Amino acid sequence: MDRRCLGTSRTLRFWVVLASAFALGILVERYSGLLIPSSHAPPGVEQTFRPFWEAWNLVDKFYVDRKAVQPERMTRGAINGMLASLGDIGHTSYVTKEEYEKELGHLAGNYRGIGARVSMRDRRPTIMSTMAGSPARAAGLKSSDVLLEVNGKSTMGLSLERVVGMLLGEPGTIVNVRVSRPGQAQPLDLTITRAEIDIPHVTWRMLPGLPIAHIAIERFGKQTDAQLKEALSAARQSHARALILDVRGDTGGLKDQAVAVSSEFLKEGNVLIERDADDNLKPVPVLPGGAAVDLPICLLIDGGSASSAEIFAGAMQDHARGKLVGVRTFGAGTVLSAFDLSNGGKLLLAIYEWLTPNGRSIWRQGINPDIPVAMPEGAAALLPENEADLTVAALAKSEDKQLLKAIEVLKEQVH
Repeated sequence: MDRRCLGTSRTLRFWVVLASAFALGILVERYSGLLIPSSHAPPGVEQTFRPFWEAWNLVDKFYVDRKAVQPERMTRGAINGMLASLGDIGHTSYVTKEEYEKELGHLAGNYRGIGARVSMRDRRPTIMSTMAGSPARAAGLKSSDVLLEVNGKSTMGLSLERVVGMLLGEPGTIVNVRVSRPGQAQPLDLTITRAEIDIPHVTWRMLPGLPIAHIAIERFGKQTDAQLKEALSAARQSHARALILDVRGDTGGLKDQAVAVSSEFLKEGNVLIERDADDNLKPVPVLPGGAAVDLPICLLIDGGSASSAEIFAGAMQDHARGKLVGVRTFGAGTVLSAFDLSNGGKLLLAIYEWLTPNGRSIWRQGINPDIPVAMPEGAAALLPENEADLTVAALAKSEDKQLLKAIEVLKEQVH
């Protein structure tokens, strides 16, 4: 099993193809089958656990709503409560076998969902854009809609990855969402039929009238670095002299892909440092042979950039490789490992913390941009897939202030 720094689970860009990102992508890359967990209580905690079993037995015997007394659901709630007490919210978590398999499918490039891109704005899961021809767009979902509920479950306090995971599902199945829309006093209820959607992990396009390529990394899946190499080669053939690398809403994925992608832009040094529970530090070096170590870059980040995306952003920032434009990232800084449980579920447990090459901790803090630029309320992010017919004039009038700032920064270097 590949280790991944899960990141918001994703979470912390959720092409919610939505069907895609999931809480597993939350952090960055973690998964590995390490030790087999014990099924017995650890010694010395019998007294500590006594109140728990007392409470369990009282619920089992006296709780008035007998239909609500479901041992399996109570067990899951107990596990989630225990993990929440660790403070690694949105990362260390318990998932079912089905949820785990969905995430693996997502990392392999199998997207089943509604076709919308979600990020975190002000700690609220917010639609960044919908894909042309997607179920999300057909149902009326719009940029800047805030997801309040998914299938009747509140999204308050949930990680971006978990929200996206709730939107995943088999093609043809229904997902009901309640959204808050700027300018409207009452929430809107939308019914969306999921579909299978082909979404590459990397998309790119030359910006009109500029020698600058806009490259969006949607997710750090199994094919991300290979797709990035193709994009970089094509951009060079199109005479790109600078790159805008867009990881807004990218919740992460596989750690090895974060290392590979970062290495495309670095000549030497480390991509990250791993710290274990004993405070041992392990540097993870840059891979040789980067394809774009000579091109000026600017990186777009936001509150939905998490996990592997933060590893990438942190490496670019510490190596002074290019300016980071946007807002503070999610703050997913643990490397998760997946442990099998007897019921088929998985315990995604943080066993390492990752640090930037200069030793900065990102966990719960995020990465701050070099140039802070917030998106205007209601503004939609420009992405390569919707820039095909973009004109010079339309670009200049775009509401995507983050992209425009990145262009301004790079124009000073290529003109």
